[in-house]
Amino acid sequence: MCGKFTAKVSWTEVINYIWTPPGSDDVDVPAPASEHEATRTYRVMDLLPVIVLDGDERRVQAMRWGFPDPKDARRPQPIHARAEGIDTTRAFADAFRDGQRGIVIAETFNEAPDIQGPTIQHTITPGAPVGIAVIWRRFEVPAMGTLYACCMVTVAANRLIAGLPTDRMPAILAPENWATWLGEGGATLEEAKACLKTVEDARWTMTREERAKTAKRAKPTVSDPPGLF
Repeated sequence: MCGKFTAKVSWTEVINYIWTPPGSDDVDVPAPASEHEATRTYRVMDLLPVIVLDGDERRVQAMRWGFPDPKDARRPQPIHARAEGIDTTRAFADAFRDGQRGIVIAETFNEAPDIQGPTIQHTITPGAPVGIAVIWRRFEVPAMGTLYACCMVTVAANRLIAGLPTDRMPAILAPENWATWLGEGGATLEEAKACLKTVEDARWTMTREERAKTAKRAKPTVSDPPGLF
């Protein structure tokens, strides 16, 4: 299941125009991000830049990836929310109903096979930035104060990802469904849930991540005392 994704650093600033409908003249669209622009990797427990609806305006709210475990808020549990039960599962139903739905923008995301043994990470590259659906809540945690936290919404894996094998993938929102998922324009709960679909796209690629090799430690010598420790 996805536990890592990447995004360009400046994408937190494009919340209102990255998926602007063709022909719109009321939004100033700056030049596209350079391919050499810094890319950041986000993992579980990191603070994610989440696009949310605040009144009638979109804004970015920093949120921890992973709800706090009831027994230990320092632990992230859960980190994913299944789309099929997002409106009935106790941990998510109230947030879904109250419009606590957000979006994170990703350039790539990772998946791993659901098999025993060492985790084998694979990088999925859609070829263009995608919006991943998240559900979020605000928690008041003793000794931590106010904590905004989110879970990534998942759907059934598409054909590419199912071949790992694994049966889940992030819920990728179609560009035209961003506003509906956030609740803009009076979108209903049924319409919002209908945005959570498995995406099939022949342009997507999947590459196995190679494990970084650990350099063999040199034998300590009298001239290299640090090697003794």
